[in-house]
Amino acid sequence: MPLYLIIVIVLVAIGAGVLLGLVLRNTFGRGQVDKARDSAQHILKDAERQAETLRKEAIIEAKDEVFKLRADAETEAKERRKDLTALETRLMQREESIERRAESLDKREHQLSSQQGQVAKLEKDLEDAIQEERDRLETLAGMTADEAKQVLLKRIEDDVKHDAAALIRDIESRAREEADKRARNIVGIAIQRVAADHTAESTVSVVHIPSDDMKGRIIGREGRNIRAFEQMTGINLIIDDTPEAVILSSFDPVRREIGRVTLESLLADGRIHPARIEEMFAKAEKLVEQQVHEAGDQAVFEAQINGLHAELVRTLGRLRFRTSYGQNVLKHSLEVSYLAGVMASELGVDVKLAKRAGLLHDIGKAIDHEVEGPHAVIGADLAKRLGEAREIVHCIEAHHGDVEPSTVEAVLVQAADAISASRPGARRETIESYIKRLEKLEELASDHKGVEKVYAMQAGREVRVMVKPEQISDADSVILARDIAKEIEDQMEYPGQVKVMVIRENRAIDYAK
Repeated sequence: MPLYLIIVIVLVAIGAGVLLGLVLRNTFGRGQVDKARDSAQHILKDAERQAETLRKEAIIEAKDEVFKLRADAETEAKERRKDLTALETRLMQREESIERRAESLDKREHQLSSQQGQVAKLEKDLEDAIQEERDRLETLAGMTADEAKQVLLKRIEDDVKHDAAALIRDIESRAREEADKRARNIVGIAIQRVAADHTAESTVSVVHIPSDDMKGRIIGREGRNIRAFEQMTGINLIIDDTPEAVILSSFDPVRREIGRVTLESLLADGRIHPARIEEMFAKAEKLVEQQVHEAGDQAVFEAQINGLHAELVRTLGRLRFRTSYGQNVLKHSLEVSYLAGVMASELGVDVKLAKRAGLLHDIGKAIDHEVEGPHAVIGADLAKRLGEAREIVHCIEAHHGDVEPSTVEAVLVQAADAISASRPGARRETIESYIKRLEKLEELASDHKGVEKVYAMQAGREVRVMVKPEQISDADSVILARDIAKEIEDQMEYPGQVKVMVIRENRAIDYAK
């Protein structure tokens, strides 16, 4: 209990005793007063004893509180001293580390200063040696360096002028000699434009069957099989007296091919009914679609054309199953591309444009049974819609005279079309040029540092590069693949894309003895 509270209680008790004594004195007289005084004194002594007891207890409690606070303070001080000691130790360690680094840096700085001095001295010695050698050369030549430079430049200029004049005379002479020959060649090519078509186009396919008994199974009970087949394929199935053969007729060559594959699959399987016809038709459709894509890709690759829209490539592939006057249209388009490129090269015009237009000139024949109009106009509209250049579109629409040709390339495509129609099997790429293209691919990749072996694969569509692992890291192999691909893009012409694969292999070999 606080000390001031004990004092207040004692004072209140004394006051109460005095007041009680006065009251009792006035009330009961002296005897009673004395008795009351004694009682008051007794009460007062009890109050003093209680106050003393309370005071002592308060002092004891205060001492305990002070002792506890002192103990807590000492504990906290010990922990802080411990933390300060650890921090001091770390700071001393860091200071020692910094001092060691500073000493190391001072040593390196001293070494660098020494090396810089040596380099400066060597540079000075080299400059002095060069100047001394120059002075000796000027003394021996009897002229200064600038005078010698002017003399040398003058002689080189005279030699270049003489060689240039001789080259110009030689070029003019050869140009005059070639003029008549080239003129006759161009006139001969132009004359061949009048070549006429001479055979009929095929719109039927003949499928051979094992025996005439199979015709009844193809027709089915009450004709249900043949009706299901014609409804599914969209072509006419003609069964007549021709021995061991049935005829498929359709103006859509792709659907006719799908029907042929479907019928041959049914004959090979032996089970012919509407459900089986539907199943075989689905398989044949996928197979022919795959053949269409492959034919388009192969044609683009052979013609060395790149950047064609995927839909144009697919439409080109459909021409594999289309014939025109007895001539396969896809092969005819390739021949026109080759011929147009040859004539463009002879005339010095855009070879790539002529070959591209030649390849696409009959693209409209793949869809002319679906769209009304001349195939040249249909093909031009398709090429324009799929992003081909205006010059290409013009060559396509002008190759049959529907539009008057206004460019040299358009005339060349028209001439090449006539030549191919009158002389099927004209010039095309030889096996030698194909091999040269593969060799060029391997040569480009082999010229890089660290390359061990190079293989051109997939008909030139993929290049595999084996590198030395001790010279080329994994990161370097990525950069090497990009560099080779960039060189192929810049230096070669190719259809589609060429995959460059860099292979880095580590081998650890040991022997158990």
